[in-house]
Amino acid sequence: MSKPLEGIRVLDLTNVLAGPFCCHHLAHLGAEVIKVEAAGRGDLARQLGADPELNAAGMGVSFLAQNAGKKSVTVNLKNPKGKALFVKLVESADVVVENFRPGVMDRLGVSYENLKAANPTLIYCAISGFGQDGNWMHRPAYDQIIQGASGLMSITGDHESAPLRVGFPVADTVGGITAAFGISAALNAQPRGTFIDVSMLESVLATMGWVVSNYLIAGEEPKANGNENATSAPSGAFEAGGGLINIAANKDEQWVLLTDHLGLAQLRDREEYRSREDRKKNRHALKADLEVVLKTRPARDWAKELNRIGVPSGAVLTVPEVLSMPQIADRGFLSTFTDVPGVGRDIQVATTGMKLDGAAPTVDTPPPLLGEHNDTIWAELGLSKDELDELKEEGAI
Repeated sequence: MSKPLEGIRVLDLTNVLAGPFCCHHLAHLGAEVIKVEAAGRGDLARQLGADPELNAAGMGVSFLAQNAGKKSVTVNLKNPKGKALFVKLVESADVVVENFRPGVMDRLGVSYENLKAANPTLIYCAISGFGQDGNWMHRPAYDQIIQGASGLMSITGDHESAPLRVGFPVADTVGGITAAFGISAALNAQPRGTFIDVSMLESVLATMGWVVSNYLIAGEEPKANGNENATSAPSGAFEAGGGLINIAANKDEQWVLLTDHLGLAQLRDREEYRSREDRKKNRHALKADLEVVLKTRPARDWAKELNRIGVPSGAVLTVPEVLSMPQIADRGFLSTFTDVPGVGRDIQVATTGMKLDGAAPTVDTPPPLLGEHNDTIWAELGLSKDELDELKEEGAI
C-alpha cells in the first residue's frame, strides 16, 4: 500500500527541533524529505545530545531523533551559485519548510515571493517563535522562551513550585506537529500554492484550549494545580506503595466503585464528600483519606484492579519503564536501524504515534550523514561530476 504523501518532495531547511520534527512526520507519511543543510555546518542538532562522541562526529542524538528517512544535501545560500542551485531544486519540490527568524530568507533572496516565481504551486511553511508579523516577531525564540511567554510554565507545578518548565521541548514539538498538519492540509488544496505562517507561541496556546477558555469565558484565572485534576475529585496522582498512581474517578459511579474497592464506602456518607463539587472543594483531605489505603500496596497492583472494575488508573512510570512495556514494543512505535553510518552501532528511534491500516508508518533509511546525497540529488538537476567538484571548491555546496 502506498503512503499518503508518496510522491511529495519536501525541502527541509530547518534546524534543531520544531522544523525537523515537522518533516520527521512528513517523511514517515511517505514524503521524500531532502534536508538542505548549511555547507560545512549542517543542522545544529548534529552537535547536540547526551553523547559527546556523536556530537563531535556530527551525528548527535538530537539529530538522530528526528531525521531518519531523510536525504541530506549541502548548499551555501550566501553564494550566488549555491543560491541558484537551490532555486533550481525548488522547481522540483512541492513543499519548502524553514524555521529561520522572520526576514532571514528574504535577506538571502530566497523568500516565498522569490521562490513562488520559480514554482507557483509551492507550499512554503515558515515556523517561528512568534509568527511573521507583530511586535514580537523579531524576538529570539527557543522552546523555554515560548513555554514562559505562553503561560504554560505558570500553570505547571503546584502553588509552591510553579512556574516550572515542562520536562521536554513541548513548544518545539507542538509547533512542528502544527506545521505538519498545515502542510498536509495545503497539499489537498486545488490549486496548490500557499504561505503557511506557524507561530510556536500560538501553537502552544491552541493546545491549552480548556485553560484559555476557562479564563476567556468563565473568567477563571489559570492556576498551577500540580498533579491534581481541577475539574473533578478524586482525580490526580496519589501515593501508593513504592510510587505514585494516577486515578481519574471523574464520574459519580467511579467514585462509588473506587471507595467500595478500597473498603472506604463510609467516605460517601461524609458531608464534605457527597457531591462532586464538595469533593473538589475538599480534594486535599479526600486525597489523604484515600492514600491511607493506597499506600498499603504497589501502584501497579492497584491500577490493574481499578481498571478491571472501571476506574481509570495507571502507575506513574519513568521513560525507560514505559519504553520497555509490550504496549510500546509490540505496536511498532520504535524503529531500529543497524550499524548506522557515522554512528557505528545500532540505534532505535521513535516514529509518529499513529497507525495506518494497522501498521505504524516507518522509513527505510537511517538519519543521513551531512551532504550524503549531494552527488545524487544535484546530479538529478543535470550537474556533472566536474561541475559538482567545482561547486565544492568554490564553497557553493
